[in-house]
Amino acid sequence: MQNDTSAPTSAPLTEPPARFEVGVLLPTGAAQWGDGTDPRALIPFALRAEELGFDSLFVNDSLLTPRIEPLTMLAALAAVTHRATLGTGALLPFLRRPVQAAQTLASVDLLSGGRLAVAVGAGFPGRFGQPLYELSELPWERRFKRLDETVDLWRRLWSTTGPTSFHGELLHFDDIPPSTQPFTPGGPPVWLGGATPAALARTGRRYDGWLPYPPDPADYRTGLAVVREAATTAGRDAAGLTPALFVSVLVDEVPAAARRSMDAYAQATYGMPLAQLETIQAVLTGPADEVAAGLSRYVQAGARHLVIRLGGLTLKTQQEQLERIAELVTRLQ
Repeated sequence: MQNDTSAPTSAPLTEPPARFEVGVLLPTGAAQWGDGTDPRALIPFALRAEELGFDSLFVNDSLLTPRIEPLTMLAALAAVTHRATLGTGALLPFLRRPVQAAQTLASVDLLSGGRLAVAVGAGFPGRFGQPLYELSELPWERRFKRLDETVDLWRRLWSTTGPTSFHGELLHFDDIPPSTQPFTPGGPPVWLGGATPAALARTGRRYDGWLPYPPDPADYRTGLAVVREAATTAGRDAAGLTPALFVSVLVDEVPAAARRSMDAYAQATYGMPLAQLETIQAVLTGPADEVAAGLSRYVQAGARHLVIRLGGLTLKTQQEQLERIAELVTRLQ
């Protein structure tokens, strides 16, 4: 959210002035709507988030559960929002033909006036990744190389006004006709999700930002240092990379109730209990002061764009959480 860096913060930060942004992940999955909800209610939900001061509106991507397709959602928001960044967290490029995806992303960037940010990922082992490759008729092997080449192809198309070709190890295209040019010169920023050693190095070498979800702020700090070192080694401006964070949040002044609600969310979303999820992902639950302190620890570790996923299984609950989190974020400023 918009921050007044001259105001005192709730905790000393390691990199003052710590101007940071806060976005919200929109509940585009049917599991977060509740029975009888009209998914078109996501539009006023997003408008309310922008009105409350959230800096970005993010959507995620999957074929495993019913949901609004992310780029369709962002295209709908491009015409009715005015200030917020529109982001993917994270887009799975292998689900789409790469040339057509470049055109769609450029179109969303155009329609939004250059407010698009594209976080991407290659999928995860197990049921959250491999089945999707089978549906896309693509091999699971060398998925990271495919992702990198896809992004390279996008950038080529976004910065070339005439016909072009692209020859990678996996992707080969000749005589690509002139492509739709995005509003942002050279294309929107592309962030990488993931925190494995290989992902950290690749982020620093070739991406514009980092969107992980480590459960421990200390791991975030360490990972960010590796990203920045890799960027510097590659001759890139490490300070120009956006250090973001994906974090699930549920605010309830009764700690036990907060954990019960987030446990239900974890079971419905991932098929695993909260105790297991919070060993894998950043999760914060409890009273507003405790959640604010938890977010502050990630800011102290270097995060500068917090993407908050709301722990709610109905749109009404999501809206309640949106209001509570908008209020508590002011405590971080």
